Amino acid sequence: MKRILMTAALLGLGFSAQAADVQKGQELVTKSGCVACHGEGLNKPIAPEYPKLAGQHADYLFYALKAYKTTNNPNVGRNNAIMAGQVAQFSNQDLKDIGAYIATLPGDLVLKK
Repeated sequence: MKRILMTAALLGLGFSAQAADVQKGQELVTKSGCVACHGEGLNKPIAPEYPKLAGQHADYLFYALKAYKTTNNPNVGRNNAIMAGQVAQFSNQDLKDIGAYIATLPGDLVLKK
């Protein structure tokens, strides 16, 4: 298995990973107006049903945002017309950048150990 992965990596068969760009994520969040619903610092939602995002794990945010783009399969995607419209414009790399930025924000999410 290791040999297969190494060969694939050397041949460039899609195993390249681009690191998330926190600054670009900040620009995308600002441009998209996420604070309109998720509040100041993305930690004070305007309605109780909207989640606090600040400090959430970047990978969780990426997969959650990506799920809003998958509206044709209710077993995989998330069903929210507002969020589906918001994320439709973004590439997967954009969603990773957004997740990376939001993960850097101070939040009051509690992690149990």
